[in-house]
Amino acid sequence: MQPIVSGQLAALAEALDGRYGKDGQALCGAAADLFQLAGELAFDGNRYTDAAASYTLAASAGKEAGSFDLWACALIRHAYVDVYERRYREAAGILSVAERIARRGDSCLSTRHWVAAVQAEAFAGLGDLTACESALEQAEKVADMTGSAQNGGWLRFDGSRLAEERGARYVQLGRLDLAEQVLQSALRQGALAEGQSFRRRGAVLANLAAIGVKRKDPEQVVVYAREAIHLARESSSGYVARRLQALRMDFGSLARDVRVAELDAEIKALSVN
Repeated sequence: MQPIVSGQLAALAEALDGRYGKDGQALCGAAADLFQLAGELAFDGNRYTDAAASYTLAASAGKEAGSFDLWACALIRHAYVDVYERRYREAAGILSVAERIARRGDSCLSTRHWVAAVQAEAFAGLGDLTACESALEQAEKVADMTGSAQNGGWLRFDGSRLAEERGARYVQLGRLDLAEQVLQSALRQGALAEGQSFRRRGAVLANLAAIGVKRKDPEQVVVYAREAIHLARESSSGYVARRLQALRMDFGSLARDVRVAELDAEIKALSVN
């Protein structure tokens, strides 16, 4: 998809030359949408620098377009780069700006709820349980919205992933019993049935494996991580591979277990592909 997106961006840049007023704003809106897509492609390919650059351009174009929701969504995606690099304080700062911008957007869209969901991840990374749960509660209010709260393009947040997100946040915060209960429930949901969403199922399995790491339980680590590796290979998604790579970095003394050592080698090979 990357060559197609690049070609469309080049055509838009040419069309934007000297354009002002409503036509220019409309073209800026299209450019913001495309830059976000380019960022997503780079992010899923583990090219964080390229992703951050694309999201910065997307935010600038969204601002020029006068579209607060489009602008805020670009900032949310930019914050994701910091979250996955574990720069939680920087992510929280970007999300604070996104929150203020989203308040000026369309109240019928779920932008502000998506901001809250990602803020929960940043707060969990900072070890702030109270702020994390408050943000999750705000995000869950998306269920009260009527009509189409997302457009299926640059805004796809509908709250359907909040159960697994809550479980992942509890893992970050070390609330392992709560995390396991929520994640097992998410795994049983029809939306996470095998073959329907490899990426989401892989993330849940990686989090269940992470609970095993924190408990020093090699059996739990191997069972869940091995299935996540299989899904990562089937989907060719860098997202699941990143989750597994983060898991591998936390093995510590568990790596002395033969089964975990074999798993470590599989994840290492997966992250290279």
